[in-house]
Amino acid sequence: MSRRTFRDIHGILLLDKPLGLSSNQALQTARRLVGAAKGGHTGSLDPLATGLLPLCFGEATKIAGWLLGSRKAYEAQVRLGVTTTTADLEGDVVETRPVPALDDAAIEAALAPLRGHIVQIPPAYSAIKQDGVPLYVRARRGEVVDVPAREVDVYRLEVISRDGDTLRLFVECGSGTYVRSLAVDLGEHLGCGAHLTGLRRLWVEPFMTPRMVTLDDLIGVAETGPDALEAAILPISAGLEHIPRIDLDPEQSRILAFGQPVPLPSTHVRGRCAAWGSDGRLMALADISDEGLLKVSRGFNLPAD
Repeated sequence: MSRRTFRDIHGILLLDKPLGLSSNQALQTARRLVGAAKGGHTGSLDPLATGLLPLCFGEATKIAGWLLGSRKAYEAQVRLGVTTTTADLEGDVVETRPVPALDDAAIEAALAPLRGHIVQIPPAYSAIKQDGVPLYVRARRGEVVDVPAREVDVYRLEVISRDGDTLRLFVECGSGTYVRSLAVDLGEHLGCGAHLTGLRRLWVEPFMTPRMVTLDDLIGVAETGPDALEAAILPISAGLEHIPRIDLDPEQSRILAFGQPVPLPSTHVRGRCAAWGSDGRLMALADISDEGLLKVSRGFNLPAD
């Protein structure tokens, strides 16, 4: 890779993460190709997983943590009859059990308890930290890992197809849900065990129909110069399209620029919003209180166009 100059780039890249790379490896590779001085991602995908990984550059990193809590959708491949140490292909086989004769009704009965607001035990081999140490580090050391249960939301969980002992599932879930754990729990409900053999993230709210860019795409356009690369980057506002937009007048913009609450008319809906200044620039991710005050959650320092 040729030497690149890093510069201030502000926006969001919808990366199609390749198989075999960690999310951080994919981020750093894309950041070097784009030449962004600062970058972050919006929630890890395991090396086994592919698909949408929104990358935030520059001022967009201020909403990365917020996007982390968004709804997500996956296509998951689950093999019945085999359990592994990591709940996926990367682990050692723990147990092999015969898969009983299963019809659609039996599979649906096993899926039903895994939908809705449920309690889930994440995999021991996960990035969840205890005392500052990821659980997978402890597990690889051979330590006994006590994984606390957590409440998660599974909005949709449906069978796409079945090929022998392998199921393809569509999963729509909230933040913190482990699809590997859904595979394990499904296998236990069916009485044969299971593990995840493939995972692809399809979308992350608000990017419901994403036009993803691969690392190969970035390598190809990198040869044509920085302008071509930056054309693949969405503005920060693209990550805020699913929340109300508030357009401020010059006096309101001046008040908000100093970090002060801005009184708004009672007609505005309360809650999270995007505040735009009178000069047409995105100023802040903000909240409107019950008292009608617009307060900054994360302010943006974006250059003029």
